[in-house]
Parts: sequence; C-alpha cells; structure tokens
Amino acid sequence: MPLVASVESRPQLVEGEPSKSKERVLIIVPAYNEAESLPPLIKALRAQCPGCDLVVIDDGSTDQTRRVVEGRARVVSLPCNLGIGGAVQTGLQIALREGYDLAIQVDGDGQHPPQEIATLLKASRESGCALVVGSRFRSAVGYKSTAVRRLGIRFFSSLLSWVCRTTVSDPTSGFRVMNRRAIRLLAGRYSEDFPEVEALVQVHRAGLRLLEVPVKMAARTTGRSSIGTVKSILYMLKVPLAILMSLLREREAGLMD
Repeated sequence: MPLVASVESRPQLVEGEPSKSKERVLIIVPAYNEAESLPPLIKALRAQCPGCDLVVIDDGSTDQTRRVVEGRARVVSLPCNLGIGGAVQTGLQIALREGYDLAIQVDGDGQHPPQEIATLLKASRESGCALVVGSRFRSAVGYKSTAVRRLGIRFFSSLLSWVCRTTVSDPTSGFRVMNRRAIRLLAGRYSEDFPEVEALVQVHRAGLRLLEVPVKMAARTTGRSSIGTVKSILYMLKVPLAILMSLLREREAGLMD
C-alpha cells in the first residue's frame, strides 16, 4: 500500500461556476516526468471541471513535474517511482480518507481530453455503476494507439469480456470514474503491474457493476510512452497470468470464508 510522502498546495478551485451537484468529486492525475504536459492539462481541467477538486500524484519524477504543479494544483509526491498502480492507489486513498463521492482518473500525458469528463460523470450518475470507463474504441473518431497495442487490447478485450460477462472494448483505458464503492474497494487493493485490466476483474468479482461509454482520446501531447513494442508483447503474455492469479485468490478467499 503506497504511502503519501508529502502534500503541498491546496489552492481554491474558483474558476468557473460551481457544479450543481452536491457530490464531491476528486480528479486524480498520476504523473511521472510529465512537466511539459501538466500545465496545459491542469488549466483545461480547471476550465472544464470547475466544481471538482484536483490532485496530481507525482510518482517519483526526475524532471520538474512537482515544481510546475505547485501553485497550480494540490500535489502529492511519492518517495520513489511506484508505477501507475501505486500512484492511482495513492489518489484513491486520499479520496477515501477525505470522503469524496466520485474519483476520476485522468492520465498526465494529455491523452484524456478534459471535455470528455462530463460524458463520464453523466454516465456514472445516471447508471449508478461503480466503475465507468471511457472507451476510445466505441467512438468513431479519435486516437486509437499503435497497431501492436491494438492487437493486445483486442486480446484483453475478448478475455475480460468473458471473465466479466459484459462487453469490454478498451480494457487498458485509464480514463475512468469510480463511485464510493469502487473507491473503497480499489483503495484497499490495487494492482501495481496491470492496474487498469485487473481493476475490471476486481470490480466484477466484488459484485459491482461496470460500464463503458464512448469517448474521444488524443495522442500524448509531449514525451513518449515507456511501453515500447517489446514491453507490449511481454504485457500481453503476463496479463492473462495476472488475471488467473487474481481469480484464484478470490476463489481461495471464498473457500476460507
């Protein structure tokens, strides 16, 4: 379970009109070496989501990520790089501890357009589903990633659709909204290696409902992904094993009850 190393800067979220909803919403932005992409992303999030709170999880960055966030948003710095899973779990622990009703994960590289958050929130509120995932493959336009990644995503899609008994078209999407039940579940246990995929299995196995909605996504605004072709292939090989182990752990826990 990741530890919150330090918390800085909690400026007032005063831009724009406040949300009509009384729900407390926290936007969680996991970031590792995203100093260039974060300032415009934070500005856009402020404009599009004036009623939401925002926290950037600086996942042990070695660039100026923390410095560019300070004064613009609340920032939590982790003592070392824990990976996307540890960074998101840290944000979910904050959401749980501070009593937020909804938590929204938005990647720090600019791939998740802030204007699409309204679509996710609307689907979450109307459906009551614990986890709502934005799918780039249910939209006719927008960025669809590389050919190698699309191949892996199609494989995971088939596997997870079978496991979760529902259509999962974009299992690696990190653009998602979680309600209180999902926050409580995933704040306590969140995969470090394959968090987006395994979270879907966790939510399903816990008897919670999940939903996909079409959204547009963009290519990252700066830098390059840490997952190349070789890592993508290894990812495809390791994820099914991780899902199997997750299912076996759940079964063993049920037999022990």
